[in-house]
Amino acid sequence: MRFDTVLIANRGEIAVRVIRTAKAQGYRTVAVYSDADGDAPHVAAADMAVRIGPAPARESYLDADRILDAARRSGAQAIHPGYGFLSERADFAQACAEAGIVFIGPTPDAIRAMGDKATSKRLMANAGVPMLPGYQGEEQTDERLLAEAERIGVPLMVKASAGGGGKGMRLVTDPAEVPDAIAAARREALSAFGSGVLLLEQALLTPRHVEIQVLGDEHGHVIALGERDCSIQRRHQKVVEESPSPAVDDLLRHKMYDAAVTAAQSIDYVGAGTVEFLLGEDGEFSFLEMNTRLQVEHPVTEFVTGLDLVDWQLRIAQGEHLTIAQDEVALSGHAIEVRLYAEDPTNQYLPAVGTVAHWDAPSGEGIRVDTGIGSGSVIGSHYDPMLAKLIAYGRDREEARRRLIGALERTRVLGVTTNRAFLADVLRHPGFASGEATTAFLGEHDFTGARTPSLRYLATAAAWLHRERERIAELRSPGFAGWTNAAGRSSMMQLCGNDIHLDRTATGLTVGIDGEEFHAQLGDRLTIDGATVDAVAVGTAPGRVLMAFPDLDLDLHDTLLDPPESAELGGSGVLTAPMHGTVTTTLVAVGDTVAAGDTLLILEAMKMERPVRADIDGVITEIASPGQQVAADDVLVRITSEEKAP
Repeated sequence: MRFDTVLIANRGEIAVRVIRTAKAQGYRTVAVYSDADGDAPHVAAADMAVRIGPAPARESYLDADRILDAARRSGAQAIHPGYGFLSERADFAQACAEAGIVFIGPTPDAIRAMGDKATSKRLMANAGVPMLPGYQGEEQTDERLLAEAERIGVPLMVKASAGGGGKGMRLVTDPAEVPDAIAAARREALSAFGSGVLLLEQALLTPRHVEIQVLGDEHGHVIALGERDCSIQRRHQKVVEESPSPAVDDLLRHKMYDAAVTAAQSIDYVGAGTVEFLLGEDGEFSFLEMNTRLQVEHPVTEFVTGLDLVDWQLRIAQGEHLTIAQDEVALSGHAIEVRLYAEDPTNQYLPAVGTVAHWDAPSGEGIRVDTGIGSGSVIGSHYDPMLAKLIAYGRDREEARRRLIGALERTRVLGVTTNRAFLADVLRHPGFASGEATTAFLGEHDFTGARTPSLRYLATAAAWLHRERERIAELRSPGFAGWTNAAGRSSMMQLCGNDIHLDRTATGLTVGIDGEEFHAQLGDRLTIDGATVDAVAVGTAPGRVLMAFPDLDLDLHDTLLDPPESAELGGSGVLTAPMHGTVTTTLVAVGDTVAAGDTLLILEAMKMERPVRADIDGVITEIASPGQQVAADDVLVRITSEEKAP
């Protein structure tokens, strides 16, 4: 079926990215949006936009009926699912076919075959794709799983057959821990995916995660388009991706190509997909899984191959032949991508919410930024917290790495906490720079420590706040701002617990902190000690400033006149939700006695789980229920201290 109108069943950066290529090809584009996304960039980018429901994803982006209805109302004959949401739902692809709408992706059968880990591993083993020793059988009794675990040995990985994202997954290094790991993985899998089916697999403790991009047409032609190294991960979620892999030579590359193409051909794969492998220290690789969609990290492949993968998705969906032969695929240069998230690495990667007060994406030679936000965008808790992808291309890996660090330093995002500094620290680390990092990298190196602003940064913030106060005073009393008959004017501030002394003279401002003095000029462009300040600042309230420096983002508030905090204050016993989310598990009940620090329940928000812990000793008098959806600041737990308990 031919089509000329494409509906993009997604949001954020991937929707913007698909719309860009589709419009360049002359297609009419249709965006869909929830109530949370009415003013989002992807809505403005499309030729037409259709509302599909309230903010919760299950009532909008995950509602197949609403998506299909939007396609009918807009006249779209094809749907591009992007990644996430409905992109790997075989029933959605089937529903599109039954509605006479082209699903821009693989067939429902191919999605179904690879959607279940156990099934996919059996299929790949039969096709001759390299596998780790394991068990993917249908018999799921504890006795059978324990027997298979003993056969495989440790280290052992226990995995949920359904789903992904690290849920229902346990690494076991002690045989005595196998029963508990099986029970915990099954319990988590049932809660997250509705299926307790598990598979067992020999674990590699320090592998690389290397994946092969494949592309297939409806006529049986499949090619491999290079590899991507995605070894920098936390909680099984990718953080940094690059192509080519520093660990793969031409001989190994072509072996992996052959395995990936075999995997795709064995299920008659059509469209863009990714076959993921684990690469051991001995150079042997084994099948991990196949993603039957466009990957988040596809831009690095586009850089090194010179191909537009969305362009080819559209062409293949139109029934065109794939005109590229395998021996015509050549990799040129090097590309690295990082994912910029609204999250706080110093607080267990807690997703952040808020309004983007300022957004300025970097540019420059070899730099690409895929984003779906802008200044004023509201970052809520209903969706994945990724704000943008920053990709750098270079003639070699080192040039790409330098360019990406520079791009991160030039990125300006204020109003929400991000992992920008964390990403730059990872790229600067000698272990990454050497190309030797494995999936154990973030476990071996800690980049989550709190970053203390330098005295120079504090002086810069103090000078900016002082300049703002003078500006406001001038507006209120033109010509009299700061008037005094003394030779100069002195004042104080307190930032980050530091007492700051300010002396204003006719020639500038002297800022004194902890025995050091800095001299500021308060013109249109702020300077400190004669050097122009490389920072962006936004004032959000009197005495408060958000500042983005190349290596650090700050949210500073002058606390000089704030009431002192009591050193005697302890926990309140009333625990509230830090953001919108769903209670997935409760570990205690009303009447239970708990101690400060005990985990009471698990809250899932923005695809991440956050434990909620007791802040005092006492007795549980109220607790939210599993499955309960909560808004920010809703009460989750009430604890009565032991002294007050009846």
